[in-house]
Amino acid sequence: METPVARGAVVLRVSMMQPTYIDEFTRPVSVAGAGSALVIVDMQNASGHRAYGLGRMLAEQGRSAEAEYRFARIERLLIPNIRRLASAFRAAAAPVIYLTYGCTLPDYADAPRHLKKWLQATRNRAGEPEHEIVAELRPEPGDLVLNKTTIGAFASTGLEAALRGMGVETIVVTGVSTNNCVGMTAMEAADRQFGVVLVDDATGTCSDAMQAATTATFRRLWGRVATTDEVIGELRAGRGARRAGAAG
Repeated sequence: METPVARGAVVLRVSMMQPTYIDEFTRPVSVAGAGSALVIVDMQNASGHRAYGLGRMLAEQGRSAEAEYRFARIERLLIPNIRRLASAFRAAAAPVIYLTYGCTLPDYADAPRHLKKWLQATRNRAGEPEHEIVAELRPEPGDLVLNKTTIGAFASTGLEAALRGMGVETIVVTGVSTNNCVGMTAMEAADRQFGVVLVDDATGTCSDAMQAATTATFRRLWGRVATTDEVIGELRAGRGARRAGAAG
């Protein structure tokens, strides 16, 4: 489908269809227990629980409806699916890595300028309940937790060094928000030569349109977009293959 766009005396015809010519160049990525890690991004009370931080602020302003989509998706989709993924990765003896964001100084002096007001508004600093990971997804012994102060994790944490040290080549990314911390961390990872899988039904943001726009962008050269069931199926298939190899 095309629509005409006038520009001076010239009429340009602009395609409304998504071009697919670049899709064939996107790197194929698969998930296996060995060499893969689950990365859970910013599933904290600050912006992931309706009773704290963002949710509390909007409730006090009488604007809770503005975040209903966000919190409903977190409660009904993200938390259950991330729990399933974490269990599957642990069963496969594959790393589970949590990323948090927030300040460590009480006056938020260690916040980047473009994030400081947001962190203050959501009370996201070490020692506050808002900084804690939501109760349903609390880390287990052996999980790695890294705190960041930037949108992308690679800029302000030792994530890359940890992944290299663990022998991780592929990361499976989940959490919030898809169009901010999740997407940027995933893209940073791709630029650093990691294979990246973005899990559509284990990530969330503020609207279906924003979710769809981010995943559509990510599919174009950055990495793969998959479902929770697809990732778990590949992990289990890999475990079965390893067992068969060991038995033989």
